[in-house]
Amino acid sequence: VQLQASGGGLVQAGGSLRLSCATSGRTLRGSVMGWFRQAPGKEREFVASITWSGDRIDYSDSVKGRFAISRENAKNTVNLQMNSLKPEDTAVYYCAARPVYTTQYNYWGQGTLVTVSS
Repeated sequence: VQLQASGGGLVQAGGSLRLSCATSGRTLRGSVMGWFRQAPGKEREFVASITWSGDRIDYSDSVKGRFAISRENAKNTVNLQMNSLKPEDTAVYYCAARPVYTTQYNYWGQGTLVTVSS
């Protein structure tokens, strides 16, 4: 299974970016997809996750109300719409996948850098 994240870049505070994660290889049908981020000098942190059917979506408190996760199963894609970006959102963003019956993410993408200037 391969996960390819894209869409990162440089944006001013208050702006928006849309990240995408394309999956290939073995099907991830039924999996939970998540986004994580790691800022310089900090540990990786959870950002958002979505179940296969989309019936459960979770966000970290730091992005709730500003970010929106979605998935297009027919296209094997998961998206993260990021609005009202802040400098503290600057990080490398990773997409990941896990089976629904576990909390351990076992597939990871390579990351895409998001830089928010003040």
